Amino acid sequence: MLPPTNNSNELNGPITLTPISLTTTNPDNSLTRCGSDGSTRENGKYDDHQYKGPKIWIYLVSNWPRMSEPLAIVFIFLSLWTIGYILMPTYALPHTVIMRILFLFIGAQTVGVLFTFIQLPDMLGMLFFGVLYANLGWANFIDYEKFEAFLREMALINIMLLAGLGLNANAFKKLWFMILRLTLIPTVAEVAIIAILGRLLLSMPWLWGVCLGLIITAVSPNVVVTVMLKLKEERLGLNGGIHTLIYAMTACNDILAIFLFGVMIGIIFSKGNLSEQLLQGPIGIGIGLVYGYLFGLMLQFVPSRNATYANGLRFVLTVLGGTISVMGSKAVGYTSAGALGCVTLAFVAGIGWRRQQLKLTAEERHANENSTVAKRLDLLWKFLKPVSFALIGKEINFAVLNAKVVSYGALLVLLGSLSRLVFAYVSTYGGHLTKKERAYITISGFPKATVQAALGPIALDLARSLNASADKLLLASNILIISVLAIIFTAPLGAILMLRLAPRWLNHTPLEGSHPYAFDNAAQCSVEDNIVGTVCDQCHRIESISSQKRRNSLNV
Repeated sequence: MLPPTNNSNELNGPITLTPISLTTTNPDNSLTRCGSDGSTRENGKYDDHQYKGPKIWIYLVSNWPRMSEPLAIVFIFLSLWTIGYILMPTYALPHTVIMRILFLFIGAQTVGVLFTFIQLPDMLGMLFFGVLYANLGWANFIDYEKFEAFLREMALINIMLLAGLGLNANAFKKLWFMILRLTLIPTVAEVAIIAILGRLLLSMPWLWGVCLGLIITAVSPNVVVTVMLKLKEERLGLNGGIHTLIYAMTACNDILAIFLFGVMIGIIFSKGNLSEQLLQGPIGIGIGLVYGYLFGLMLQFVPSRNATYANGLRFVLTVLGGTISVMGSKAVGYTSAGALGCVTLAFVAGIGWRRQQLKLTAEERHANENSTVAKRLDLLWKFLKPVSFALIGKEINFAVLNAKVVSYGALLVLLGSLSRLVFAYVSTYGGHLTKKERAYITISGFPKATVQAALGPIALDLARSLNASADKLLLASNILIISVLAIIFTAPLGAILMLRLAPRWLNHTPLEGSHPYAFDNAAQCSVEDNIVGTVCDQCHRIESISSQKRRNSLNV
């Protein structure tokens, strides 16, 4: 049996917010191994009690698996620049627009890594670099506005596809009423408060206020999933379905916010009459559901699960299907269908892939654990993450920043977030959770970052592309500024609160069994006292099994 962890200081590591998938996968798949002296250590981590050298070396070695990924991305960007300079030297010179865009992404990735050394989320470093880049006068990407908009859309597509794959019907069957309450009640309350305050403080029209509220209310899956993975490693909160509740609440909240935001934006920028504007939502829902279902059904069978490159082809088709959904919905004039189509196709495809996963052996699952569609989407996000946060940061120009918008925007974010906490706590009544566990579920909805970076600039991009009036451009710009304020104020505070309060508010579950690799992979998460979530390495399937079967599986 592995020794129990100490809850007093296990959550003091750097906040490196890299995963985005709303699943319970382990980011480094490390296994606990026995040293020559009989002591245990994790793969790639050294015992600092035996090593007497510089402490910085211990830190670098123990965190190298996480640090090496953004460093590899930097090398990839530099390698692409080298190839570009060889093939097209005219376009690869530092003063060209395409190179300034590339330097923005490289710098954002680098500064993000540096921020983790001072215990801050890497996304804040990326955002900060984007703001600095713009105010130094290097972010004038003239004639590349459509390319910027495309990159932002790809970040949103990535988020929605991962959210769809993270939805699990079996988990909803057990906790559907609690998930529904945690999704609807806090979201409606926060959006209403922000819309009212936006009207009173910033004279914002009601539809624009609702759009702002839908952006702010979305919970950051990047922050939440990363923190929950760390808690899972320390075996905190595995009882009572807390992890499942938080994952499901985050996914459903983001899906609802993004879909309704698409509906509101479609109505705001619609050029038709009132009846056509009112029909935007229902028609968009129908188009999104039909397209997502048909495309997802196709992905269940094409390619075959027995194909040599099944996962790679599934990944490519999934990304292309999501891209067609978002861009095609804009082309036909029903933008609300795009996000819903992304989620639906990923959800329907995931159902079929889970069924096919049952036919694989344990060895086959283990062999494919790092090549699933979700894993590949995670890898894609590592490239899109600095793109998303750096591009939203570059829109903040201190020279034209309105002090009234900043001050009232900060107040609006604060009051809206506090109202969400109150209504979220009320929504947890009626379950079997303790007061502290309910409070922890409540604060898990506080951090905002990923969705705000993706949705914040959309209104401004649309206003620019449609040559909208000056009033609409100003409103869209204010929405972007307040979205940035939401990221700055809530992302680090939310991550710190979740990490620091977990040992005090959540129960620690001792590791059972004597198997040397017991619970070392991502194949567990408790939903109820007699349920264990068996998360398949390739499809993240959660199935209910009895406690006796659980003990038997550990003894194998």
